[in-house]
Amino acid sequence: MIEIDWISLQGTGEWNEDAVILNEELSLYGVVDGATSLVPYRGAGNETGGRLASQIIKQYTESVTAAEFKGIEALLREANSRLGQEMIRCGINPQAKEELWTAGAALVRITDSAVEFIQAGDCMIYAIYEDGSIRAITRDHVAAIDQESKRIWVDGIEAGVRSKDQLWETVKPVIAANKQKMNTPEGYSVLNGMPAAEQFFEYGRINKIRLQSLLLVSDGLFYPDEGETAEEDGAESLVRQVSQTGLDRYAEWLLQLEREDAECIRYPRFKVSDDKTGIYIRLRS
Repeated sequence: MIEIDWISLQGTGEWNEDAVILNEELSLYGVVDGATSLVPYRGAGNETGGRLASQIIKQYTESVTAAEFKGIEALLREANSRLGQEMIRCGINPQAKEELWTAGAALVRITDSAVEFIQAGDCMIYAIYEDGSIRAITRDHVAAIDQESKRIWVDGIEAGVRSKDQLWETVKPVIAANKQKMNTPEGYSVLNGMPAAEQFFEYGRINKIRLQSLLLVSDGLFYPDEGETAEEDGAESLVRQVSQTGLDRYAEWLLQLEREDAECIRYPRFKVSDDKTGIYIRLRS
């Protein structure tokens, strides 16, 4: 019997731009991380573009029935298409990447013998086996392009800047330039409603031999990085801590660290607290 634990916590932003996908009929589960466009947009309920993006993807993927399901790639392709249709309906220029509402996503579908997966962006999927070994099923496609921005942030800290608002002003032009690289070989993958996004989905299947559990997270739950921890060590620390204490206690611990570093100095990051969404799936006890 599958056991599911999940959380979705709002960060310091105005909206929770993350979403959790729970489609029990399909045994389909996922996390979505919406990102607001650089050109401000507000929906009918004052929602940001990032909030709208994550909710469009959530609502569609949760609505699909077993009779309608045509595969996990087709599912995300249609979700991306619906995102694009809604943006055009709202007057967004599809050729202007700075206007687009975007989202990273990671989904799994559990069958009798396998786990199917699909991902875009920096949402991550980890597999945990009976012997305690941890396997990253996905790759953080945003990490490489974020390196330059983080380097500028750290350079500012080393130069004596102690205000996150000042640090943000130094990295904003780089982040704006990076938006132009979405869904290109030089950039990163992301759902943005445009057909090109489909070329950069990563998907596949793994078998369930000795597979004990799965962990899906948005980047707001990533293990805190002081600039010394290797990515693999951080991922292993995240998975082991969630496995031992659960998502709720891990998130509480992380939030406390973030509150104690309100200017984002000890743990260089672009906001005090990002939205945090995770699903922990136990396949066997």
